Formats: sequence, structure tokens, C-alpha cells
Amino acid sequence: MNKGKINIALIQHACTTDQDANVEEAVRLIRKAAAGGAQVICTQELFKGQYFPQTIDFTKYDWAEPIPGPTTDRMQALAKELCVVILTSVYEYAMDGVYFNTMVVFDADGTNLGKYRKTHIPEGPQYIEKYYFTPGDLGYPVFKTKFGTVGVLICWDEWFPEPSRILALKGADIVFYPSAIGSEPDNPDLDTSQTWVDAVKAHGIHNNMYIAAVNRVGRENSTEGHMDFYGRSFISDPWGNIVTQSKTKGSEVISAEIDLDEIKRSRDILQFHRDRRVDLYGEILKMVIRD
Repeated sequence: MNKGKINIALIQHACTTDQDANVEEAVRLIRKAAAGGAQVICTQELFKGQYFPQTIDFTKYDWAEPIPGPTTDRMQALAKELCVVILTSVYEYAMDGVYFNTMVVFDADGTNLGKYRKTHIPEGPQYIEKYYFTPGDLGYPVFKTKFGTVGVLICWDEWFPEPSRILALKGADIVFYPSAIGSEPDNPDLDTSQTWVDAVKAHGIHNNMYIAAVNRVGRENSTEGHMDFYGRSFISDPWGNIVTQSKTKGSEVISAEIDLDEIKRSRDILQFHRDRRVDLYGEILKMVIRD
């Protein structure tokens, strides 16, 4: 069955301390992407504000909002107006004391197709996410949009191979990875940007599917110091080739026309899913494997 070609886009930009301005910048770039022919558009992680997990501050819990709420209402209306699929990040208020790092998917007619809650929560110098986010409890859903079936994983999820395999087996044509990743405060001379690109696009190779990773850019200061987010947003094909990537470290739309039929072709040649030995993988469910 032919799936045909679609145009996808990623929204990369710096975030200021003005949340309203950040939302307006995202909206501006979404409109620009749609005007350029994009049919599926993904925001970066937590685009409404600066990356607050740099520090511990209980007042930041007040940044969380319910779903539906101001951010999702805005993006839902925008998806319907522009007739595009929008994947939007939101710091989700579920109940007092329970907050999630969430992506919501709106179809091209504005229908809310559901949400994904980040499941792998990091903890490290200036990546203090366990203080702010409850681990996701929704598993790994796929979303059947007007233009194709998509999956979403969020930032730290991208370093683990199992979630992308699950999404591929559920039928995802594309996995989007909204991110907020940059410098390593405890290792200031370490540049992980190429490691990040290689790790994320490898999921596309292992599962012969498209990958779309979007990251913020710019320096963000905090009481603990600062972080520099390196951007490098990209789209890769089922063979692991970079189809397109960001050209700048500023506000930018990264878009490409992709051929969904290439997924079947690559899987027919490289039969990774056929040759899996699920009967022998039980040990992976253990935290430690010893003889």
C-alpha cells in the first residue's frame, strides 16, 4: 500500500524570560512552516519558557497548566486554522503535586488525538528534572494523523532504544524528538552535539523509519550559572541519512518532504523486525544481569 509523500517541519528557536513572547515566536514559525507547505509541525521541548530545571525552585510548579489550557487551546485553534498537524509541548498540571512533561498532538482539523508524557526523567547538574516531572504513565502511544502515523518521545527518552522500537512496532512512520539539550555544566569542555545526532538517528536505522529531532538554541542564565543549547535540529531517513538540518543557531524552520514508501522499501531490504528474537530478550527486563 502506497503511503506517499508528506512535508514535515520542526520549530527551533531561543527562549526568553517572556513566556508570551516565546509562544508568539513559536506561532510565527508555525505559520511560516505552514506557508512553506508543511503538513506536520513539531515544537521544541518546553518552548513556552526558559529551561527552568537548571535550578530547584518550587514556584516554577506554577508554570504548569492543565490540558486543555492556554497553550493547548492556542495550538489547537492554530492547527484547525492552518489545516496542519501540530505536536506541541506543555508543562502539564495533572493535580496538585503531579506535573508532567507532555506533548499533545492535534490533527489537521483541530482534533485532539491524545498526548504523550515523558517517561525517562534525567537528573544531573542543571538538568534537575526529577524535581519537576513525574515519570510518564501513558506508555508509548502512536497518533494516526491525517498525513501519517507518528510517535513522540521527549529529550532524555532519545538515549534509550526500547521506546523507538515499540513505536515502530505500533506502526509509527515518524518519531519526533522535541528536546532541550546543550552544554554539560560539570564537563564544560564536552560537546555532546554530534553524539546526540548519532544516537537519535540510529533509532531510525534500527527501525527503518524517519526521525525528526528539534532542539532549542541560545544561552539561558540561572542562579547556578548558564547553559548553551546547541540546536542542530534535523530530519533523517530510514537509512540514517540526514535529509535536512538546521542552518543556524537562531530561530529557524527545518522542513523536508519525505517519502513514507521508503519505510517499506528499507524494511524489505533490512529485515530487522523479522529477525528479532523476542523469545530470548526476557533478561533485558532486569536492572542488573549477573551469572
